[in-house]
Amino acid sequence: MRRFFLTIFLLASFVALGVGAWGLWWVHQPLPMKAATADLPVEPGTTPRGVAQLVADAGVDVSPPLLYWWFRISGQDRQIRAGSYELERGVTPKSLLAVLVRGEEATRSVVLVEGWNIRQVRAALAKADQLKPDTVGDTEEALMAKLGRPGVHPEGRFFPDTYTYSKGSTDVAVLQRAMRAMDRHLDAAWTARASDLPLKTPEQALILASIVEKETGKPSDRAEIAAVFINRLRVGMPLQTDPTVIYGLGASFDGNLRKRDLQADTPWNTYTRGGLPPTPISMPGKAALLAAVQPAQSKSLYFVSRGDGTSHFSSSLDEHNRAVNRYQRGNK
Repeated sequence: MRRFFLTIFLLASFVALGVGAWGLWWVHQPLPMKAATADLPVEPGTTPRGVAQLVADAGVDVSPPLLYWWFRISGQDRQIRAGSYELERGVTPKSLLAVLVRGEEATRSVVLVEGWNIRQVRAALAKADQLKPDTVGDTEEALMAKLGRPGVHPEGRFFPDTYTYSKGSTDVAVLQRAMRAMDRHLDAAWTARASDLPLKTPEQALILASIVEKETGKPSDRAEIAAVFINRLRVGMPLQTDPTVIYGLGASFDGNLRKRDLQADTPWNTYTRGGLPPTPISMPGKAALLAAVQPAQSKSLYFVSRGDGTSHFSSSLDEHNRAVNRYQRGNK
């Protein structure tokens, strides 16, 4: 009898060792998949057993009870995080669990570019991969209400940057992040402003920065361009900047700014109206924000493009006219 029980014990031990060895081998083997990638959305509150079933439902050829067994025996089953995951061919039970425990969600990114207007921002978000378009069709008023800023004009309210997001995120979430980023950068710039500016509010600084962003061809010219506009505001000269006129024309602008456009009065026409326009005209970046509040120490009131991205600055109309003749009309 003793020999019988010893035999049973040895057999059970061999079986356990065999199962253990097989399990150790299995957790390192790639899991068969029906497609090159598989989306795996794990909602908060999903149990480890439920996650194992979701993996199989996503197109991974695996036994849910077996995968759940691996989750349990690893001791990490309660550390699995909710999120939106993307599984690729070659994933093993071990690497899958590591992804779920670390919360390595599948991400995408969208770039919001300095100088873009709100129409361009919304167009980029509408085309962004795997981003839910919750604001498509909304008016600008409805958009800002959805973002918690009812009555605020959306232009210039979003900071230009690269924003990463999880698959299935909404455009509202990205815009909220961009809006908070602009708030932070504008607050920082306003705190660092020069003491003698004719700008009274952060809003005015944002408007000026948006103009500087559109007028700058070479980064090193930003502070000098800002100085021209600051100097004009100080002496009561109209800003006379083409980008504001173009913004006021809206979708009707065909790429060719004509004399009649400069004479057509809109709230953003800085040839027909004094002071700053009523809203920003683009998204300024950090450098433009700082230039607007820390302009160069300069007496310049005019500037003209040299045609190579740089500008020539003048403190008198006569000097400016000579620069226009040289750089715009080709007269030496």
